[in-house]
Amino acid sequence: MDRVFSLQLFIRVVETGSFSRAAEEFGITQPTVTKALAATEKRLGARLLHRSTRGVTPTEVGQRYYERCLIIARDIDEAENVAALLQSEMGGTMRISTSVAFGRRVMAPLVLRYMRLHPKVVVDLSFDDRYVDLVEQGVDVALRMGRLADSTLGARYLGKNPWLMVAAPAYLETRGVPRKASDLARHDCLIYSSVQGDARWSLTPPGGKEQSVPVKGQLRSNSLSAVLDAAIAGMGLAILPWYVAGPSVAAGRVRQVLTEHGLPTQDLHAVFPSPKLVPAKVIEFIEWLAHEFDGEWWRRVG
Repeated sequence: MDRVFSLQLFIRVVETGSFSRAAEEFGITQPTVTKALAATEKRLGARLLHRSTRGVTPTEVGQRYYERCLIIARDIDEAENVAALLQSEMGGTMRISTSVAFGRRVMAPLVLRYMRLHPKVVVDLSFDDRYVDLVEQGVDVALRMGRLADSTLGARYLGKNPWLMVAAPAYLETRGVPRKASDLARHDCLIYSSVQGDARWSLTPPGGKEQSVPVKGQLRSNSLSAVLDAAIAGMGLAILPWYVAGPSVAAGRVRQVLTEHGLPTQDLHAVFPSPKLVPAKVIEFIEWLAHEFDGEWWRRVG
């Protein structure tokens, strides 16, 4: 039996003057109460209670112990009240983690809008392309793309993260527009190393099966922004997320190619340290994100 429960049990035995009444209040048997108090006395090396036919009264040591136990019990109640309040309130600090490009282009504007709606929430927004241990780093919620590897985390599916192939108009005028996957062999391809690590692009032709095509080019980078800049500069074809390339497509700086071919699409999830006892502010934020990522959210970016 843990010490906190034994402490609370001792308090009620003193206050009721009865083992049986304390047992009834806690929903346990009288022998269990007697055994618990005997174990406490043995651990302390002191007699805490006088037992007589008229009831139970504290010894001098027991009275002093009882007074200290009352203080501890009140502190425990206060701590639990604070924890319950923080768990249920919409204020306080919320630590959010996301990747660099997605964070700057998508999450930063969304978080600023959310903060205006919830002025009591303080946000700690961090960008990192490396894997972040949510528990170790004290992160409340993270936005992650692709397959979730850690099944112990809580997770909420938010939507898809589609990709597209683009190139600058000047590049396409000089090198020609690819019409099928095999055409990529004669093109310069800009490789995003974090996803296209083996320099192979996967495309699915209309009505066909997915094809894995080897590609080559001058630039290989783990920065989506660098790959986009190279594409805009006319250095080759690039496969990029819609949220990165979409504004440049709309502005005419790059054109979408192989539009009838399917490209890999990542799942977007909000993940949090545990699926149990999730703070109210995290639940509310994720619900809000689910609404924001409904439909073709990537076309609303930029």
